[in-house]
Amino acid sequence: MSSSKGGYHHGDLARALEDAAMRLLETRPAAEISLREVARAANVSHNAPYHHFSDRLGLLKALAERSMAELLQQVRAAAEGAATPYDTLVAGGSAYIRFAVEHPHAFDAVYDPTVCVPGSPTETMAPLIDALEGMLAEAAAAAGLDRPTDVVSLWGLMHGLGTLAAAGHFTLDDALAAYAASLTR
Repeated sequence: MSSSKGGYHHGDLARALEDAAMRLLETRPAAEISLREVARAANVSHNAPYHHFSDRLGLLKALAERSMAELLQQVRAAAEGAATPYDTLVAGGSAYIRFAVEHPHAFDAVYDPTVCVPGSPTETMAPLIDALEGMLAEAAAAAGLDRPTDVVSLWGLMHGLGTLAAAGHFTLDDALAAYAASLTR
């Protein structure tokens, strides 16, 4: 344990470590976060993370899962207040794009194929992915976009706009306007 007087002493160590890692994720990519750094940020011994994460990949999976849960919550909250199916698509997709821009490292952690292997998500990640895909498919179908390719196109549009805006290729406002304009076509 750290010698700091304000350090971690009891409670949910796994949660404290994840919270520390999530704070680090706000400032740097997941690939740059080490278990030792997380231990320092949580003010615990450098061995403490190994009680909860078998290795660095275990930590990265936890970061991706927490990030996906937050993304899903934000998309769900935005879509809940929408009056029409079109408004639901705009609100939910806009929340997705906004999350990508405002939390780029968390967004990247969710979609890192070395962490969340396509077609083989963790037990925690699988229902989160299903819920997000289900929301998108339901909103698309309600708006008359009911072909499987429509859902893939919408997801690609949201994801691409969010990724490009997060990388600075255009502003968040431009990405949101382009997304809404595409839906009206």
